Amino acid sequence: MTTDSSSTNRAPAEGISTFKGQDRALRADRLGTGGLLLSVLAATAPLMVVAGVMPTTFAVMGIVGQPLLFVVLGTVLVLFSLGYAEMSRHVHNAGAFYAYISRGLGGTAGAGAALVALVAYNSLQVGIYGIFGFEVSGLFATYADLEVAWWIPALAAALAVGALGWLKIDVNAKVLGVLLVIEVLLVVVFDIAAVADPGKEGLSLHAFNPDTLTGAGVGTALCFCIAAFLGFEQAPVYAEETSRPHVLVPRVMFLAVAGVAVFFAVSSWALTVATGPATIVATSQEQSAGLLFFLTEDRLGSTFTDVLHVLFVTGMFAAMLSFHNVVARYAFAMGREGLLPAAFGRTTGSSGAPGTGSLLQTGIAVVLVLTFALTDDKPAGDPTAPVLHLFTWGGNIGALGVIVLMAIASLSVVVFFVRRGAAGAQAWRLVTSAVAGIALVVIAVYTVKDFDVLVGTGPDSALRWILPGIIGLALVIGLVQGAILRTRAPETHARIGLGNEAFQLEKEAERTP
Repeated sequence: MTTDSSSTNRAPAEGISTFKGQDRALRADRLGTGGLLLSVLAATAPLMVVAGVMPTTFAVMGIVGQPLLFVVLGTVLVLFSLGYAEMSRHVHNAGAFYAYISRGLGGTAGAGAALVALVAYNSLQVGIYGIFGFEVSGLFATYADLEVAWWIPALAAALAVGALGWLKIDVNAKVLGVLLVIEVLLVVVFDIAAVADPGKEGLSLHAFNPDTLTGAGVGTALCFCIAAFLGFEQAPVYAEETSRPHVLVPRVMFLAVAGVAVFFAVSSWALTVATGPATIVATSQEQSAGLLFFLTEDRLGSTFTDVLHVLFVTGMFAAMLSFHNVVARYAFAMGREGLLPAAFGRTTGSSGAPGTGSLLQTGIAVVLVLTFALTDDKPAGDPTAPVLHLFTWGGNIGALGVIVLMAIASLSVVVFFVRRGAAGAQAWRLVTSAVAGIALVVIAVYTVKDFDVLVGTGPDSALRWILPGIIGLALVIGLVQGAILRTRAPETHARIGLGNEAFQLEKEAERTP
């Protein structure tokens, strides 16, 4: 990806038309440390990871050392966060990834990153509707003896999420917080129960042995596990809505990464303890996504397991709302800077929420859910059913997009500080960013290489290239848009990545005699 220095480290040039009016700025002071932390952690959907991602990784990859993988990935993402967090002290923009990339690599690169972010987070959000509808349909069948098509609860959830997206972000944070705390507590109860009543191998630490990470499946297992961390990188998206973004955003990112790494490492270890490291793979293959519920039924009883099933669904709802808020803010930032129509760059009423961006995301979700529903001619339990494709395709396309964005952002951090003449002062952060960037590129390569495994298609299926190709196509289209803007609308191109800063600079200029 090339850089264009003309738009790096720039302030609005004379004559650039920026934006005026309070509706062009997100409301400040809405979130403190707690609200911001809960908003980003909700996207990790802890119960969905423990009940869904972990058993799948054990079963498909046959890797016993999944707990160690979470430690390794946590280390890589902490290294990434060191530079990313420092960048957040200098750039406060709801565009987050693409704003940072714009400041380091230029507006054209930023335009490419913006479209990748929009596609990736939409894919992650919409993909969850598939598994949400599937699980709610199962709850109706189990507890109410009612047959409800998966797409009905999925559409209902899309409308509910869309309505919440119009409210104040602090209201959303409270909803996310309640659901997240309950999820975490239930998983902690299971962890304690597993340690108190281990399998026949006792409290074995074998899952943390590096020897468990040998074999061809390690690279693909990394792809599965890194998706569990997605959410921490969203903290800068809310920077404009926090009271002290230069303090709160870095703090929340480090708390989120460290907390997620420890929580998931301990929880995946608890699964190996409950079954025994020697049998975790076989038990996961037998129980699949029912592994956690199978283990809690035996140790904590049917009532606890029933509650867990319900919270599994509400946790997914929290993740959908979290990703929805991120998409809406990316659309807002892109509209404000000319990468989307100007209507997307306005907030709504007293809530200060990016209402048009929220409507865009809701519309995309409804259209895709209906598209998959209309092609669904198989039972929901069929592994080839479109409802499950919606989840696996959307989740892995989105995860690949975020991995690519993190890798490019790592490069952008290095370039940003070098061009500011701060390479010496920031030397150790530049090194950690470079190391993290290389590791993320390796993970991205493995993700593309093994996409057929990730989405469950055959190695000869065209989908193994078409689906990851969506991210590549988004990047190319965004770069082309950026290049066209640079030639035909240099004022707009120069504003990419500046966000509310351009607005504030213009107001200061107007006040200056």
